Amino acid sequence: MIKLMLSVALFGVSAGAVQAQDTLQVQGTSPSLYISHVVKKGENFYSLSRAYGIPPKEIAAANKVTMEQGLQLGRTLHIPLTAANFSQKADASGTPVYHKVTEKETLYRVSVNYNKVPLDNIRQWNGFSGDGLKKDSYVIIGYVKAGGAGAEVASKVEKVKEKEKAVPPVVETEATKAESEPAPPPVKQAKEMVKKEETSRPVTDATIAPAPAPAASKPVAVSTSTDFEQLYDQQTNGGKKASTEKGPGTWFKSNAVGKYYALHNTAPRGTIIKVTNPLNGKAVYAKVLDVIPQMKSNAGLIIKLSDSAMQALGSNETRFYCELSYEN
Repeated sequence: MIKLMLSVALFGVSAGAVQAQDTLQVQGTSPSLYISHVVKKGENFYSLSRAYGIPPKEIAAANKVTMEQGLQLGRTLHIPLTAANFSQKADASGTPVYHKVTEKETLYRVSVNYNKVPLDNIRQWNGFSGDGLKKDSYVIIGYVKAGGAGAEVASKVEKVKEKEKAVPPVVETEATKAESEPAPPPVKQAKEMVKKEETSRPVTDATIAPAPAPAASKPVAVSTSTDFEQLYDQQTNGGKKASTEKGPGTWFKSNAVGKYYALHNTAPRGTIIKVTNPLNGKAVYAKVLDVIPQMKSNAGLIIKLSDSAMQALGSNETRFYCELSYEN
């Protein structure tokens, strides 16, 4: 009974915690379009179903695995883009899906490659006035509708099976092995079973730990920011090999606490950028995740920072003037 309650609790927490990844890049060709997702701790077919609006069985089938096998930590999954979870209508909303422009590629070719999406829709989503495209820029070609109707129906059906046999979340090999051990007799050995699960199922305990446990993890976030500063020093040889840039920046929403991330058009992914607010001299070190999406609202920006850096830089403006320094 205790093991069943722990499994159900874990499923509830992990299903609500997953979100679609920040930058979704389309892959494949029409009509078999898909995006990629790297499996993290606590994720399972049901949580991914809610994040991407597609039934869990379709995710399993697209990746040639069964629901009973569960998901392997770090595996790259194909998430199909179907009529149920992907919209290319003019008034579409949700998480944007991008196409990376190749050399000499035209707006018409992009339209043909992705379900013949109307050219006017692409222009509207990206704030284009013409049809010219720049190599290596990113163009929105549609939107993922998280939690679509197909996912909701499938979730209700599969929840009945979940109560009888919980679908295993992403766990380590020892945790999976512990699942196959027979439960000890009730009452007398209940405490022994709880102790055994504490040592054999680290992912489960970390997920359902009481409130004081997450509070202890805050210093880890701070140390990560310090690591970024150390990486910056290594990349720029203590600032001696650094390029500088000045101009406007803005924010993007992020759940990271004490960690700072950035979007930048020229610095390679993984580059650490030192961002300074010249009005007060405060600075942060941010890791580049991707380029700035090519949209009208982003015109003229030199950087987009995760909103967790707002307080550290002492700014609450939508747009702010900043100075950048990074590896040249």
